Amino acid sequence: MKTFINDDFLLQTKFAKKLYHNYAKDLPIIDYHNHLPPNDIAQNRIFENIGQAWLTGDHYKWRAMRTLGINEHYITGKATDKEKFLKWAETVPFTVRNPLYHWTHLELQRYFGITELLSPKNAEAIYDQISEKLQAPKYHTIGLLQQQKVEYLCTTDDPTDSLEHHKSIYEQKIHPKVLPTFRPDKAFAVEDATSYKSYLKKLAEVCQSDINTYDDLLQALENRIDYFHACGGRLSDHGLEQLYTFNETDYSCESLFSKVLAEKKLSDTEIAFFKMNTLLFLSKAYHKKGWTQQFHLGAIRNNNKRLLSTLGPDTGFDSIGDFSQAKALSGFLNALDASNQLTKTILYNLNPADNEVFAAMIGNFNDGSVKGKVQYGSGWWFLDQKDGMEKQINTLSNIGLLSCFVGMLTDSRSFLSFPRHEYFRRILCNLIGKDVANGELPADEQWLGKIVSDISYHNAKNYFGL
Repeated sequence: MKTFINDDFLLQTKFAKKLYHNYAKDLPIIDYHNHLPPNDIAQNRIFENIGQAWLTGDHYKWRAMRTLGINEHYITGKATDKEKFLKWAETVPFTVRNPLYHWTHLELQRYFGITELLSPKNAEAIYDQISEKLQAPKYHTIGLLQQQKVEYLCTTDDPTDSLEHHKSIYEQKIHPKVLPTFRPDKAFAVEDATSYKSYLKKLAEVCQSDINTYDDLLQALENRIDYFHACGGRLSDHGLEQLYTFNETDYSCESLFSKVLAEKKLSDTEIAFFKMNTLLFLSKAYHKKGWTQQFHLGAIRNNNKRLLSTLGPDTGFDSIGDFSQAKALSGFLNALDASNQLTKTILYNLNPADNEVFAAMIGNFNDGSVKGKVQYGSGWWFLDQKDGMEKQINTLSNIGLLSCFVGMLTDSRSFLSFPRHEYFRRILCNLIGKDVANGELPADEQWLGKIVSDISYHNAKNYFGL
């Protein structure tokens, strides 16, 4: 069966079609948050087959396959790449109304020109056809990015990373430009003292200095921020359940740090206090450098302890959490704003019940110094689907200024995920087009087209100084 995805996919009005085709479709992509491995770009990796390119590390697909009752052998187990792909093809027809159904067929069409709907009937032929195509330069990692007009992408990197692959990409003058993002979650992960001490040892080795005190830790992190900056980094990112607020004298971070080194367990409150103070220090360092900080808030991770023990983290067992966000978020941002050290900030929430909370909070800290200084980030993870994107866009429109929004990102580990930008742009144009059709906005194609192109590309380019 031929695909349902045509030129006007998701565009339900004439005005929406004009906006998308004339103002969004051909713009380059700035993907300012993803988890792509930079070594694959530096080496211009050639995937042996579509299974490697499409299924490895994709926990979205893994969750769907498990739900359908497919054995783990065909998901993360020892089955061949082809066997895993055939099981994914068996799954796809049953993903109707899940974003995977749209993404799958967008990716097949946009990268490989395949307009059939994937199913067990054609899976083997499609596997062979794409696997053969992947050997041509157009389908190596750099070619895949260039096909989608990716101009910049920002990877997610630990402070201990040497960034050698980013340096190689720069020296090779590879397009797109690839910039590192500072992700220091492990630097304040004091929940597990043994793992934390191992991490400190690694950080000390990279910094070529001892880390025996809390001040040593802060100095090491600032040194790594300097290093990332010298390598082109201008963003940081943090994955947390929630932010925190305390009186800064409630505990002593030096004392807490000593307890961790002695492998003494901290209380939940002590852990939160340590995280808050370390984050405040980092945020002030980002401000000094003129960076943008990102906070991904609200995930409850590794819910299935049995499968965590056998498969490890990031294998598809995370979920939406119901943490209290507003008061702590306000307190944390105030602690930085009070000394005018709140840098450009993007806040992402994972619980849709918090949409209005986040959209309202950003307005409290937009002070006129920068357009859209504090951003309500795009629909993330479980919310980067059609309904989630529409709700995020509508909430931001109702409570803030959609016109200042820096737009979509992939948050992906796959080189085939970039049609998600197209998906977002179509959804955006359709919402505005419906408003025009309903008489809620003027049919001013030039002005609304500018708004669309700004959100799709120009706002991000200006905001990040690219």
